[in-house]
Amino acid sequence: MYFVEKTRSENLIKRFDYILFAAVLALSVIGLIAVKSASMSRSDGGTRMFMMQAICLGIGIIVSMIISTIDYKDFKTFGIILYIGSIGLMVLAVFKGSGDELGNRNWLNFAGISLQPSELTKVAFVVVASIFLERIKEGLKGKDVIKLSMYAGLPIALVLAQKDLGTSLVFLFMFFVMIFICGIPYKYLLAMGGTLMASLPFIWIFALNNARRDRILVFLNLKNDPTGADYNVIAAKRAIGSGQLTGKGLFKGIQNMNGSVPVKESDFIFTVIGEELGFIGCTVVILLIFFILIKLIYIAKNSRDAYGAFIVVGFAGMFAFHAIESIGMAMGLMPVTGIPLPFVSQGGTALVVNYIAMGVVLSVSMRRTKTIFNTT
Repeated sequence: MYFVEKTRSENLIKRFDYILFAAVLALSVIGLIAVKSASMSRSDGGTRMFMMQAICLGIGIIVSMIISTIDYKDFKTFGIILYIGSIGLMVLAVFKGSGDELGNRNWLNFAGISLQPSELTKVAFVVVASIFLERIKEGLKGKDVIKLSMYAGLPIALVLAQKDLGTSLVFLFMFFVMIFICGIPYKYLLAMGGTLMASLPFIWIFALNNARRDRILVFLNLKNDPTGADYNVIAAKRAIGSGQLTGKGLFKGIQNMNGSVPVKESDFIFTVIGEELGFIGCTVVILLIFFILIKLIYIAKNSRDAYGAFIVVGFAGMFAFHAIESIGMAMGLMPVTGIPLPFVSQGGTALVVNYIAMGVVLSVSMRRTKTIFNTT
């Protein structure tokens, strides 16, 4: 006779975090409405963009529900496979990828379908990093720290090679949040921080083009360019401010409808919410994001093991950075880096990946407690 630890599968439905999922759905619905409004000035009235976003939302919900039923421990092997595959796609994007006028090469096109490999890599990055951090937590070994740094550094380097500064910052933020929570000795943190600081001149010269450098210089008040690098922020702040307390009403935003704010459906989606739903609408969005992050911190704290905690912390860092940067750059508080607002901004790949991440989080949440079964 022996004892094994299992989680009762029949209790998983009861343990599903319906409140967390409802908050995510509410944020997604607000985003869907905002995307529709932001795209109405297009020639087709935004119908295609809205439909694509709605389809991706449906796919994301289904995938998230399926993933939540799988024990997150089983993601270790799959995570490594996904990591290798996504790294291969990122390498392909460096040489064959397409992008925007700022020089990004972070999109791949297959049979008319666009895919951003770096979004998929975020999930694999968190899973693989969590594997190494669990080993380090159990017994610190220098070789594990070196391996962790190599696994973390590769996707960051590839994103920089794609000229995508914003996404590279997301990876860096997730990584440092995870290793800080792990409690790695400060000498390793200082070594990593020193390496990052030493690489900044190379990033400035080789990974950024003139347009992105100008945006950073404008943010630091080292350059004045109201009709160029600073135009997006000026237009965004004007749109948000015009919404005042209650906004101009859905689909009635003047700045939105006349196209004053560039990339308003994705990078600057918060301006649409601010102009049309006002301070109240912005507050609702921020509170929903804050609630989701608090729930993730609670799940991480009560995870059944370190591996699950690191996974949730990694995704919490991802959502947090996206939210802070996206809202901050729309209000002129952060440099413009083209970061979408999670679950809100237009972008099928990002939306589905966010729901994949949430599915993994729900899997950890549903298995926070263990039951002892008597087996003969």
